[in-house]
Formats: sequence, structure tokens, C-alpha cells
Amino acid sequence: MTMADICALCGATEDLSTYTVAPKSENILLCQTCLAGVDGQVTDAPHWQCLHDPIWSTTPAVQVVAYRVLHGLSEAPWARDLLDIAYLEDDVKDWAEAGLADPDAVTHRDSNGAVLAAGDAVVLIKDLPVKGAGFTAKRGTAVRNISLVADNAEHIEGRVEGQRIVILTKFVKKS
Repeated sequence: MTMADICALCGATEDLSTYTVAPKSENILLCQTCLAGVDGQVTDAPHWQCLHDPIWSTTPAVQVVAYRVLHGLSEAPWARDLLDIAYLEDDVKDWAEAGLADPDAVTHRDSNGAVLAAGDAVVLIKDLPVKGAGFTAKRGTAVRNISLVADNAEHIEGRVEGQRIVILTKFVKKS
């Protein structure tokens, strides 16, 4: 058995199929369990803990598939944590994001480029005067349980000093 005879994600050796990692035409081998998760709706299960290794693979196609599956599992805290620490070269990350389910979806990113999700906690990185409220939201203020503005990737909403305000994503960092 060679390294080419195992599932690129979980290491299974039986019932393998070739999977083409779109939009490029590179192929990897996947077991039926991984193939079903990659092609369909992925749900949190112990099987996906195997992604701790392939996200760090030296093979870009394997990293792309692992990133996409982890992105589909972003409601699971362990998957979100793994996505936060994973490093992909810019071209590999662009490839991975090109194949995500909804290309028209708005992605909210903080000042460091980390993806923000509804319910996340962020910290202000600059003093922000709040128009109409008569106060300044100070740098370092934690804003918990944020909401995403659906049609604008640069806006989030959160509660600061009891007021619900709109905050520009370039002035926050994920905590």
C-alpha cells in the first residue's frame, strides 16, 4: 500500500474514489464517508476530527478540501478554532473559497482578516465616537454577541454601553 492508496482526509484504505477539487482539475482520493461530506451538507461528527492533519498538508488540493469541510462545520467550536489557526497561502485560500457553496454570500472580516460570525465577540481597536448617542466607544471595549448586517460586509451590530450600534468591521478584531 502506498500513500496514494489512502483517503487524503481521514486515512481510510477501503472504498476510495477520485475527487476533482474544482475549479482546478487536481484529483485526490477520498473514502465514501469523506466524499459524502464534501459533496453534501456536512454535519459535526467524530469522523471530522481527522481534519486536524490535512489542513496542514503540504498538498494544496488536500488543504483546499479540508478548509471547505471545516468551513461547512463552522458552527462546531473545534472546527472554528482550527480554521482560525490554519494557514493557507493566498492562492490556496482563494482556490478554497472559490468552491464554497454560496459565492454571493457576504463575508464579514475583522481588521486582521478573520471571518466574523453572528454571536462572535470582538474588541474595538480604536476609539469610536457614536453619532447621536453622545459618547465615545473606547478602544479595548469588548462587544459580545454581534449581529452581521446581511447586505454589507463592512458593518456589524453590537451593544456598547447599553446602546445598539453599527460598527465598521475595520475597527474591530475577533476575540
